[in-house]
Amino acid sequence: MDEERETLQRIVSTLVNKNDEIHNFIDMLNHTISNVQVNSSNAISELDEEFDGLYSVLHEMKGSMANTIQQEEARKIQALQDQLSQCSHALESSEELLEIAVQSLDIKNPAKLLEAARQIKDSVTVASAFRLSLKPKVSDSMAHLMVDFTLEKRMLQAVKFLPVPKAPEIDVAACMVADNCVTVSWRMPEEDPRIDHFVLEYRKTNFDGLPRLKGEQHWEVINYIKATQYTLSGLKFDTKYMNLRVQACNKAVAGEYSDPITLETKAFLFSLDSTSSHLNLKVEDTFVEWDPTGGKGQEKIKGKENKNRSNAASPKRATNSPRASARGSRDRFAGESYTVLGDTAVESGQHYWEVRAQKDCKSYSVGVTYRNPGKFDQLGKTNSSWCIHINNWLQTTFSAKHNNKAKTLDIPVPDRIGVYCDFDGGQLSFYNANSKALLHTFRTKFTQPLLPGFMIWCGGLTVSTGLQVPSAVKTLQKSENGLSGSTSSLNNVA
Repeated sequence: MDEERETLQRIVSTLVNKNDEIHNFIDMLNHTISNVQVNSSNAISELDEEFDGLYSVLHEMKGSMANTIQQEEARKIQALQDQLSQCSHALESSEELLEIAVQSLDIKNPAKLLEAARQIKDSVTVASAFRLSLKPKVSDSMAHLMVDFTLEKRMLQAVKFLPVPKAPEIDVAACMVADNCVTVSWRMPEEDPRIDHFVLEYRKTNFDGLPRLKGEQHWEVINYIKATQYTLSGLKFDTKYMNLRVQACNKAVAGEYSDPITLETKAFLFSLDSTSSHLNLKVEDTFVEWDPTGGKGQEKIKGKENKNRSNAASPKRATNSPRASARGSRDRFAGESYTVLGDTAVESGQHYWEVRAQKDCKSYSVGVTYRNPGKFDQLGKTNSSWCIHINNWLQTTFSAKHNNKAKTLDIPVPDRIGVYCDFDGGQLSFYNANSKALLHTFRTKFTQPLLPGFMIWCGGLTVSTGLQVPSAVKTLQKSENGLSGSTSSLNNVA
């Protein structure tokens, strides 16, 4: 009976997931249909604008060329009219000389005839009619201003839609997620020399499979990528997955997106649990600060929060989740246990987080503890907690603590401390988060889930979560695990 119920439960779960996928695909299809309509309308509008622009250019060119023809016409006519006026004046003078010459033929006196002939000869010599060119200064041809748009017409008739780059293909095997960086590689399905650059888009999600439309973050855009590989660095992995897609662009237009891929971005994510922190601590998500006023301003607010939590359980968080079970119903830390814990438990696997202390911080501890420590317990002073402790009061001391035993660490205190917890391997290591130099390692067998723990006095701590185990730490772990006889005197087997 139980087996059949379990089988049926698996079937129900499979059907629910499949239905969810189909709903998401239907939303995607409807969204695509809407985009096709919008993009088609935009394409027609842009086509109208391009043709209107072409008409405007042609109309402007026509007006300019017609004006040139008219100017050439006016120039030629003016030149011919000037020449015509000169010819008319020369003809008038020539006709007067002709009349005088004819009349002189009737003179009978030889001396007078000789004088008249000499005067007419001198007049003819200087007459404009004999210095006038009888060739038009300009021709009547306007052939040099003719146009032939045969070639342009052919070019216009050959105009087609812009060549759109094909969608790139993301090489999933070459993509890599490490050190809170995501490296994406892609290639073009065929060589395209017109490609100018690529655009990479990504967004965080908690859903595997195809990207969803509803309830998701906006796509983040990285533009003008010249290579076919890009690394997103300095990311905080506060979701389980990341969707990525790429498109190619030429000088004029962007192509279609590649098929999106979904990469897993696994990391340990937690916040500080203000519900059980000491009243002298001011806690805000991933920041804790010593509050010498005793937290009186927070007490009423937190009292209301606790009352609300006791009256109504959150439907969004199951009681068997690491975060919910980590909170539990612990008493608030009191006395000199100025402690705040993380709200998510480590129950398996390898995890990493970092802590930065304020420069004027007098005393603080960073480590882990089993669930439900006593309200007066201090990190490192019980057999169920491990930590490193920094005391900057009067003089600086740096030590590793467990079960009320301390080992002095004769090394400089880094401004950022990395915490590496290998639950299954029974290892808790502390690193200089900047150089990844090993500070100290505890080796034990963890028998209960662990909570990140922090103690602070006179100062503040900032916790960085959503981090992957750095590659440098993984390499050091392999090297350290390969060495024999490297256990510390504080290492404990529970």
